[in-house]
Parts: sequence; structure tokens; C-alpha cells
Amino acid sequence: MERPSLSIGIEEEYQTIDPETRDLRSHIASEILPKAKLALHEAVKPEMHQSVIEVGTRVCKDIKEARKNIQSLRREMITLASEQGMLLAAAGTHPFSDWKMQEIYPDERYAQVVEDMQLIARANLVFGLHVHIGIEDRNTAIHIMNSMRYFLPHILALSSNSPFWMGMNTGFKSYRCKVFERFPRTNIPDVFANWAEYETFVNLLVKTHCIDNGKKIWWDIRPHPFFHTLEVRVCDIPMRLDETLAIAALIQATIAMLYELHASNKSYRIYGRALIMENKFRASRYGIQGKLIDFGKEEEVPVRDLMLEYLELIDPVVDELGSRGEIDYIHEMLEMGTGADRQLKVFEETGDLKKVVDYIVAETRVGVFDQSAPRR
Repeated sequence: MERPSLSIGIEEEYQTIDPETRDLRSHIASEILPKAKLALHEAVKPEMHQSVIEVGTRVCKDIKEARKNIQSLRREMITLASEQGMLLAAAGTHPFSDWKMQEIYPDERYAQVVEDMQLIARANLVFGLHVHIGIEDRNTAIHIMNSMRYFLPHILALSSNSPFWMGMNTGFKSYRCKVFERFPRTNIPDVFANWAEYETFVNLLVKTHCIDNGKKIWWDIRPHPFFHTLEVRVCDIPMRLDETLAIAALIQATIAMLYELHASNKSYRIYGRALIMENKFRASRYGIQGKLIDFGKEEEVPVRDLMLEYLELIDPVVDELGSRGEIDYIHEMLEMGTGADRQLKVFEETGDLKKVVDYIVAETRVGVFDQSAPRR
């Protein structure tokens, strides 16, 4: 069996903010994008709404290379936004922006999505973090995807950074995933026996004109149709660079741990989609402040306790991957609270959603303009 490269690719979706109103500003097509394309080429691209801009790293061999690459991309985008009189913010939803006021990027592909999905496409004003991990053998990718599904609620809870929607406190720590799940082919995937079964499924959807290719499958984890990667798509974009890197390192280490089991003809226990969806709801509702179900013990366990068990589980592969510093930062995240916890705290103290936007903008810059490594 071919050992996977476990290479890392990170995609972040940013908000472009008007510094006067603190609202989203729909001007990336004319203002930021042309300059960003000149500077960053294929590393930057528009999303469906004009107030969203996405960057993606190159294929990185390890977390250290990914750190340099995503730090450089964040720095470049913050600088370009500033030069155009805008701010950059990293959060899963904007605290008060109204999606009805946001413009769609003029592109045939997005026009088709809006035609197909109508209102749910227009309302899908959300911002995510996608992490690709290199697994070259397609059957291995499917086996690892089946096991990895169990950990997605834990990862979502840690990334939760979207408590507000259209000026309201939603009561959710990740409202982004509640908005996005209105799309078809989202959420936790079913189990597939092998790559051939997965291909048969995709080919049926293409043949019956549900999709034109596998990129229209928007599950929380998927084998990428064009790259030999497993792509984890469950996360809100975190505010801080170090949070993004900790989550990327956690995803890589989980996949490495599951591969070691698979290579020894073992596997992590496979749970049904319906059970994992119970945990996903809890993760989106409560983040790291709630409880998830430990299906082995058949009982509720606080997320913070589960996260410590999770970190123990992956610990044997961390040093080989060179990601000890990034993984250790998760303890700091558990201590300071997720982006959602911190946004809510600012709102509680100020009662002002504009102040929440200011806080997100400030946090988006943390660690971007210096070379500091995470605490060890």
C-alpha cells in the first residue's frame, strides 16, 4: 500500500469590510481582485458573493511550510484590502450584514448555481476553512474518510466562529453550517465500501444531471475530484492565523493516525451518519462549551474532556509530522474560547455589533505581520 504524502493545502474565505459602516462591501471584482491576481496569481479567487475572497496555499509538504504560505497570503490580502480602503475579517458569518444587499460575482458558474438553488444560493453568505490532506491512493482515501467522519463534530466545535446572523444572536456557535446545510449534498457523508462504489455514486448524479462534476458534492469531508486529497470542509474560518494552523495540523494528524490503523488492517469504529449528525448539531449549537456523545461509552461527555482524549489519541504521530507547536496551541484555544465565544463576550460587554466586527478585524491580524511561532 502506498504511504500517503499527507501534504497540506489550506483555503480561507475572508470578508471584505467597509471601515465606515463595518458592513460587508461588494467590490472585490473591481477593487481588490485585479490587484490580488497580479500579486498572487492562482492563489486567490472570487467566491459567489462579491464580498467574499478566497485564498489557497500551494501544496505544502508539512505544517511549517503551510504556516509560511498562509501567513504570507493573509498578510498580502490585509495589505491589498487596506490599500483599497477596506478591512479584512475572518469569521464564519458577518455579525449583521444582510445577504439581500450583497452582489453576486459575475461569472457563468455562479450564475448557474443561483439559477439552480435560487434563494438558498443568494442567502449563502458564509465563510469557511477548507483543509486538503494528500492521500494518493483513492481506496485508502475512502477508508479514511469513513473513519474521519466521527471526528468532524469535534473539529467543528473547535472552529466555531459564527454566532450572529443578520444582526441577531442565533444561539448557535456555528450558524454558518446551519445556513450552508440548506444546499443539497452537504453535511456528513454516508459510508462507502471503496472508491468504485463512490465513483458509481458520482457518475449516477452526473448522468441524471444532478451535478456536472464531483465538485458539486459539498459534504463536510470529500475526496477531491481533481486533486488526490481528502478535503475537510466542516470548519468555520477561525479568526486567528494560529487557530487555522492548529486545526489544519489536527486534521493532518487525525488522518495520519487513521492511516496507521488502516495500514495495520485495523480501523476506527465506523458510526452511522444519523449518530454523527446528532454530534454535529451539538457542536454547531454549543461549540466547545457543550457536550458530545461518546458513542463507545453511550454517554454525554463535555467537549473539552473529549478534546483532551482526542489529543492523546493523535499524540503518537504528532512529532513525526513536525506539528507539536501547532497541536499544543489547541490547549490555548480551549482556554481562551473559540471565535464564537470571544465574539459573544465582546457583544455582551459592548452591546454593539460594530465593535464585534472591529474585534474580528483585529484578531484577523494577530500573528500575521510577525514571524512568531506558536507557544510550545
